[in-house]
Amino acid sequence: MRNGSRLGVDIGSVRIGVASCDPGGVIATPVETVKRGKGDLRRLADLARDREVIEIVVGLPRTLEGGEGIAAGEARVFAADLARHVAPCPVRLVDERLTTAVATRSMRASGVSSRAGRPTVDQAAAMVILQDALDTERTAGQPPGEVLAVTHE
Repeated sequence: MRNGSRLGVDIGSVRIGVASCDPGGVIATPVETVKRGKGDLRRLADLARDREVIEIVVGLPRTLEGGEGIAAGEARVFAADLARHVAPCPVRLVDERLTTAVATRSMRASGVSSRAGRPTVDQAAAMVILQDALDTERTAGQPPGEVLAVTHE
């Protein structure tokens, strides 16, 4: 397991959930919800710099069959833009199938209503994405997903 903090990111059409982990990579915790749009990449870059992360883990919304649809394409574009903003910090795409459903179910189970929980469900989904990545790396001995190559346009 690599040592160092990481940032987990759940990209939505309206909001971006952000989570981080301890330097030992043991547990993911919620950080904040960033409004999607002007300044969102700068805010994520600031969070990454302030937390001195070794990488940013971005959820890639695959279909249940494992393919990539429109949402995955949009996530790839956003993650590539983010990679340019945070270079040389790596941005890693990881499978995020069902993470929002898991986060929503967990919040409901703890008594948080859907309406009240909307802003925080994105953070919870980011936390699930990051925790899954941490657990996979710990188990497999190598980080999951794919690292995006930074291209300069």
